Order: sequence, then C-alpha cells, then structure tokens
Amino acid sequence: MTNSNNLIVNVQGCCTPQEKPLNVKTISNNSKDHLPVAIIGAGPVGLAAAAQLVSRGQTFILLEGGSQVGANILTWGHIRLFSPWRYNVDKVAKSLLEQNNWTHPELEKLPTGKELVEQYLEPLSNLSEIQPYIRLNTKVVSIGKKDMDKMKSMNRENIPFIIHTESNGTYKTFEARAVIDATGTWGNPNPAASSGVWLNEEKSLHEQVFYGIPNILGKEKERYANKRVAVVGGGHSAINTLLDLVKLKETYNETEIIWIMRRQRVEDAYGGEEKDALAARGELGSRIHSLVDEQKINVVTPFRIQEVRKAQEGIMIKGNKNNEESVLNGIEEIIVNTGSRPDLTILSEVRIAIDSATESVETLAPLIDPNIHSCGTVRPHGEKELRQPEKDLYIVGAKSYGRAPTFLMATGYEQVRSVVAYLSGDVESAEKVELDLPETGVCSVNLNTNTSCCNDLTSCN
Repeated sequence: MTNSNNLIVNVQGCCTPQEKPLNVKTISNNSKDHLPVAIIGAGPVGLAAAAQLVSRGQTFILLEGGSQVGANILTWGHIRLFSPWRYNVDKVAKSLLEQNNWTHPELEKLPTGKELVEQYLEPLSNLSEIQPYIRLNTKVVSIGKKDMDKMKSMNRENIPFIIHTESNGTYKTFEARAVIDATGTWGNPNPAASSGVWLNEEKSLHEQVFYGIPNILGKEKERYANKRVAVVGGGHSAINTLLDLVKLKETYNETEIIWIMRRQRVEDAYGGEEKDALAARGELGSRIHSLVDEQKINVVTPFRIQEVRKAQEGIMIKGNKNNEESVLNGIEEIIVNTGSRPDLTILSEVRIAIDSATESVETLAPLIDPNIHSCGTVRPHGEKELRQPEKDLYIVGAKSYGRAPTFLMATGYEQVRSVVAYLSGDVESAEKVELDLPETGVCSVNLNTNTSCCNDLTSCN
C-alpha cells in the first residue's frame, strides 16, 4: 500500500513500478518464512553476506546509505591496506566472480581502499545474482518488528522485521525474515577528548578538526600546507597521517607537525616493526620510528586531552601531561585518529545484548577485549557467538567488535559464512568455524583507533 509519503514493501524491493521486482512471494502478516534476509551496509562484509546467500539460494535485499557500494571505504580510498589481496576477498564471492570471467588481483599486492572498491566490490555488486537486490541511497533509520515494539513478546519470533528507511527524501519500509547489520563503525568517530565525551567546544570546531585520514597529498594539500597541525592518536591511522604530513613538509617546509598520544612512551606506537607478520604494517612502525628520531615530528606523550577550544590564536588544547596541567596553543588544524564506535540507534527497537565496555556483541567481548587480545590472538567465532536476544538478528563485521580495534576483514567473511549457513538451515556448517590469519601480536586498534587491524586497513573502520 502507498500514499504520497509512505511506502510499505511486502515483497522484496517492489517499491514502485519503475524499480526492479525481486524474486520474493507476498506473505501473510503472521509469517516471515518467505521474506528475504535484509543486509544493512554494502561494504566488504555486507557484500560477502550477499554472496553467501546467493550460493545457498536464499533471497535477500541489501540496503546501502551511500550512493555506491563501498562508499565509506572511498573516504579513505588513498590509503593502502596492510593485508595483501589474498586476505581481502571472500572465498564464495571469489567463486561467483570467477564464473563471470573476473581475474583475481595479484595475491601478494597491497590494494588501496579505492582499488578494493573498484577491483573487487564493484564487480561483485554488478553480478546479475546480486545487483537487482541492492538499494543504494537508502539510509536505514530504524529496525523493529512489524506492528509491535520492543516490549511485546507474544509470538515475537514469528513476526517479520520491519526496516524503516529514508531515500532521497522519501520514506520506505522493507520487511525481512532476518537482518544482518554490517554497517561498521567508520564515520562515527571518537572525540579528541581522552574522556571519550563529545564536548560542545570540540563540536564547534568542525571546520578545523578532521576525524579520519585526510588526503593530505591530494585534495587536502592546501588545507595543511605551512600550518601548525596536531595529530591525535597512537595507532596506525595516526602514523599514516603523520607520514603524509612529513611528505608535505618536504615541499611546504613551514608545516609544523605535533603528535599527541596517550601512550606512556612513543616507542609503544612503533609496534613490531620488522617482526610484524604483516610486512606493510611493520614498515609503518619503522618509518615513523626513524622520523621521530630525526626530530621531524614533535611528540607530546603521555598527554590526555581534557579540552579543545577556539582561542585568540588558533586552537587551544588543554590536557594532563605527567599529572600536571599542560596547554598547547596556536594549533591551526587538528587531525583526530582516536578510533570509532558503533552507532546503535537503528537497533533501539529490537532486543540486543551489547557489552557495556567494548560496545561489542556481548558474547564476543571477552574474546576480543583489546586490553588482552590483538588481531592475531582473537579466536574464530561464528553464528553462535553472534546471536542476539532478537532471533535472526545479527550484528557482524567491525560493528560486532564495537570499540575494539582488532577486527580483520577475513574475520567478517567467516562471520557471515557461519550466519548464512545457520539461516539456511545448515547448522553443522554454521558450527564449523575456521579462520586462517597471519599471526601477529602487534595490532591493537581499529579504523579510527589507528592500528590498522580493522578491515585490515592501514588505519582501520
């Protein structure tokens, strides 16, 4: 049924006569068995879930808020991943692509974010088995149960999910028998303040503070050239940013670089260097080590930021250094690489279990706590660990790890393989969780927390 402002979708994707119909039967209001599985987010893990569903003959819809697949990745498209291609392609997706004459990129080559999208995600999304079921520019506003709120329990497991979306100013709803939330954490950064609290003063500086890894040697060159720039963060995202600033300084020699960290010693940020199982990540540590020794970067650590505010001359950063108040003045630009956190607002009307500290899936928390684990020490996990109190709802990918920075893309691929097997009735396969990863004890941060693990980036989402 439709009116001028509202569109209810009871069959997969049949929103308007102009949209491609999906192969799903209309169902009764008290059954969800014949509805599609809804995937939220068209990044690497969301598209891997689509490929897994295709391989098992399951219907699905894939809802993506961006204008194309991998939209979040393209915001750091200039950055090269730590992991080579061999770890970045889902096995089932690879099989589907090769059936359509796709050639796998060189296994040991390290792709940039842009190359990952153009050479893998876009070809995968364009397959005839997947493309008709993707809805771009479709932002999910909320996920719930049809005609009932979170408090209602009677017959809840048999009621379809209803997904409320906004697309180009038009409100639409989609129904689904299961939901796989693969929206990640990129784009929802932590603040510069060490408390983790967003203060109004910091929010007001949005034109002078960048959260993430700007394209310093490209379109953002003029923004940072010959400026006094503070980089906040102690992981690989911050290191990537610093390396670009040093390169910029070779041409614009008045550029001043300040590296602010909470770490007790700068040496703690170098990681395993030549001992790192991922050579590209180890090289980053070695390069930044050398630049610090050459005094091309002014290191301020341990420094815990208490306040960031506009001052008479530039930006003032007030913090605590060695238990004494300290102030950095005259900062012109700040680049914040302090990690990211999951946005759980779309899940407020479904029943979820989230760890209060990591904000990860509750069962995962003791397995991935970054105070204990690195990327290489997180054991394999699958559908069983990812189950939510709301039956057939799964949070996967970087979002399943919450604020923990130890997520790897290959981990996400194994998560959705197990989840899709379970949703397809193959419990035996779902329980056989295996994961082959390069062992490393160095990794400790996520897309924005800056240690490269998440999504295997040189600065992870």
